[in-house]
Amino acid sequence: MTTNVLEVKNLKLHYFTEQGVVRALDGISFEIARGETLGLVGESGCGKTTTGVALLNMPSPPGRIVEGQILIDGIDIVGMNSRQLRREVRWSKIAMVFQGAMNCLTPVYTIRQLMDETYREHTDKYTKEDANASMLKYVNMVGLPDHILDRYPHELSGGMKQRVVIAMALFLEPSLIIMDEPTTALDVIVQAQILNLIKGLKKNLGLSYIFITHDLATEAEVADRIMVMYAGKAVELGSNEQIFGLQGPMHPYTAKLLAATPRLHQKVDELAFIPGSPPDLIDPPVGCRFAPRCPFAKAKCLQVEPTMTEVGPRHQVACWKAIKDSDYERQ
Repeated sequence: MTTNVLEVKNLKLHYFTEQGVVRALDGISFEIARGETLGLVGESGCGKTTTGVALLNMPSPPGRIVEGQILIDGIDIVGMNSRQLRREVRWSKIAMVFQGAMNCLTPVYTIRQLMDETYREHTDKYTKEDANASMLKYVNMVGLPDHILDRYPHELSGGMKQRVVIAMALFLEPSLIIMDEPTTALDVIVQAQILNLIKGLKKNLGLSYIFITHDLATEAEVADRIMVMYAGKAVELGSNEQIFGLQGPMHPYTAKLLAATPRLHQKVDELAFIPGSPPDLIDPPVGCRFAPRCPFAKAKCLQVEPTMTEVGPRHQVACWKAIKDSDYERQ
């Protein structure tokens, strides 16, 4: 069996609109080892949540995966039909805690009814006894009492609802869970509790995570590796230390993101920001997509798109300056 729980190869997801083809994901590749957490960061619209949804092979219409492979435990799920995905992959091999998921619990059903429906829809081996045993196990595991199962969502606090959603992602025992902004709209105390819960579950169950957030400080705390995304592409992929360590990141966009993050003990007259806007994904730039906003852009950056290149152990960057390209350096 492969040592990676997930391998993504040249994944492309396009949305076919009346205005044109939106290249929401345009050739991303990465892998996640068992027990590893990969953090996805980048500006809004860069493709973080789209990546999570694509890994479940459930892009919303008019989106479609047009190229690439998604290998879960070595099995490519891109060509599977909807029944195979629902019964054999979603929630049993890979689950997702959606952004704002705690506010998406159906208000007219109890937690038990919601979890029972999830169990029933995603397994061919459903029995009421097994479902109830699994519900109790994982509700308790996320720190909630048994009686929570007979409560309605409106009777729970935000932190309790978030724990319920995490329990629902866990209780068919997938090996990979995608967390999309799991601490959004929670106060800082509850955020810390949820993050500690996520780290504890990883340690105790050997889970792998994809952790999506705008908060770079959170990624530094929970992620083993970081993938920085810009305009539907990965521009840097490295370990926590390679991105946040003393050496610092190698892609100018990653450096700009870090510079725009306020420091607790650093006094500044004006917050840093990245000038300009992300490109139109219907008609993206010919060369590097970050070049129009990059202070180091030269002629080659505007004409030729860089590819992800190894610059260190498991450290990849898509930048002519970072890889010390000879044509770039002569300009």
